[in-house]
Amino acid sequence: MDPKPRGVTLPTCGKSLLWTSANVWRPFCSERCKLIDLGAWATERYRVPVVEDKDQPEDAPPGEPARGEP
Repeated sequence: MDPKPRGVTLPTCGKSLLWTSANVWRPFCSERCKLIDLGAWATERYRVPVVEDKDQPEDAPPGEPARGEP
């Protein structure tokens, strides 16, 4: 027996939709909403916060341990 599909509220347009594999635009309701969301990322309206490491020199390669760490 398949589990009952979950209802979600879409972040771009606010519509409610069932979360199923039948929705080809999932997690969006349409190609339009998908493109609006992509545009928000491209124009940096959405951002992932970054915490600067004060011990890491600016010219150090990413992923290298800070000074004094093994």
